[in-house]
Amino acid sequence: MNILHAFFKAVDKVVPAQTVSAHCDIPCGIYDPHLAQVAAHTVYRMMTLIRDAKAPGPDTSPADRAQYVHSISRYAATKEEHAEICKKELRILWGDFFKPEHLTAFPELHDTFWKAMKLAGKARQETHAETGKELIIAVNKIAEMYWKAKGIETMTVKAPYPTEEPLVVPKLK
Repeated sequence: MNILHAFFKAVDKVVPAQTVSAHCDIPCGIYDPHLAQVAAHTVYRMMTLIRDAKAPGPDTSPADRAQYVHSISRYAATKEEHAEICKKELRILWGDFFKPEHLTAFPELHDTFWKAMKLAGKARQETHAETGKELIIAVNKIAEMYWKAKGIETMTVKAPYPTEEPLVVPKLK
């Protein structure tokens, strides 16, 4: 052990460093539910693509059968990746943005987050499009709470994505 390492180890024993944490470990104070919303829409879209994919019949060529398997594999991988992105972004909002004082304004906060996290996990395990739709609804509820906590009104619009499902956005002036 060199002398510098020994010095800092001794200092740490006398005055231990405080552990801090944030989604970017700075903390930057920049939070937004948008990434969770986009991820939820992507999960739903992949579920609908899987649902609507035409399974190859017995006379399908090997090339077409391989293309089908490749497409389904990609849809499933993307669905699972974005379900995890959704969970990560929700954890950031839940753990870093929302504070105990927000529970007064939003007594359903913990339950709403917990249910959304469970839905994202369920979306990874299955391909039922209804679960993806439920995830969008849950994430939109969180987006409403987030913007309200910041004192910003929201509006619900039809998403400009192929899902065309609702998207809660801030009313910016």
